[in-house]
Amino acid sequence: MTVSRRADFPLLVANPELHYLDSAATSQKPKAVLDAMRAYYEHDNANPHRGAYDLSVRATQRYHDARTRVARFIGLADADCLIFTRGTTEALNLVATAWGHANVQAGDEIVVTGLEHHANFVPWQQVARARGAALRVCPLTEDQRVDLDALRGLVGSRTRVVAFSHVSNAVGTVNPVNDIAQIARSVGALVVVDGAQAVPHMRVGFDALDVDFYAFSGHKMCGPMGIGGLAGRRAILETMSPYQFGGDMIEFVRDDYSTWNVLPHKFEAGTPNVADAVGLAAACDYLDGIGMDAVLSHERALVRLLSSRLAEVEGVHVFGPQPEQRSGVVSFTVADIHPHDLATILDKDGVCIRAGHHCAQPLMRRLGVPATARASFYVYSEERDVDALVRAIERARAIFASPQLVE
Repeated sequence: MTVSRRADFPLLVANPELHYLDSAATSQKPKAVLDAMRAYYEHDNANPHRGAYDLSVRATQRYHDARTRVARFIGLADADCLIFTRGTTEALNLVATAWGHANVQAGDEIVVTGLEHHANFVPWQQVARARGAALRVCPLTEDQRVDLDALRGLVGSRTRVVAFSHVSNAVGTVNPVNDIAQIARSVGALVVVDGAQAVPHMRVGFDALDVDFYAFSGHKMCGPMGIGGLAGRRAILETMSPYQFGGDMIEFVRDDYSTWNVLPHKFEAGTPNVADAVGLAAACDYLDGIGMDAVLSHERALVRLLSSRLAEVEGVHVFGPQPEQRSGVVSFTVADIHPHDLATILDKDGVCIRAGHHCAQPLMRRLGVPATARASFYVYSEERDVDALVRAIERARAIFASPQLVE
């Protein structure tokens, strides 16, 4: 197993007994990212794009350089086709609003999968409701992978959009992006990918993927909260109307009409979030320093270890595919213990996991459970985190096996 990078993360260094296993919700931040953001605020902070003075010019350059760096990290050669957003949710809403409402008509169909996070389900559901279209949900296999045969039978001449996650946040399934995209392309549908759980954990090359839009979040990849991005095809972005209106996205404002700025500014109304863009670029540097293949290998080694350990614990049921077909996420239930109760007991032992429906209620219905417990690994995770988790689960089972202790 590769060496953990725990020593790079100040919060974890300051809390040596903490077992942080909720990285799919948000990652901890390495010192390199915190230092980059602090340096920006201490040396280059000004409002970009608006000032002719040197400090504003420097802020503008830092923002431009951050965009170029992040675009390179996700394999996007045309950096102006990277739109900075607050994160994956806003990026997907941008596509659903600016493209969906203009192009989806009554009688059309939008296809999503049963794995989707609400951020890639509800926006399309609302477009369908508003436009009189039908929302189709692709079935899953027994191990929670997209059923490609079912998808081929689901798409048709009226399919306008196929939207799906690269990696499931709830069960860790890694979907075959190009296979799904090829099915969508066969009927001329727009291909939209939620990459929130992929970009932090594996090598992603937008230009090599046959997709139209790809959304991701900074805070899940060692970067700050409040920043993320939407990568899109220039030919499509050029035809879309702005998502929001205001400063920086304007070319000319007349009394009776306005014209819009060029990409990427057309979709970035208001004062840019420069410091967080700088932090996100620093996160890209940090992850590239490790190597994304090494990141994925480290996580899968821990997934294999945890899966084998949980198989020895009575009453545990693990959801999702085999470790080689998933990211660093293990979602499970323990018989007779609600996931929320389990998470509360684990917290007493310093073990941080997520419990609930993981913003994937349609998936939970398909699994036949109200919620699951979810452990998720990252570059700072270690074997001792697995040991602590399994010990805490055993303690929770002992507590619930003793009615007097539960009372």
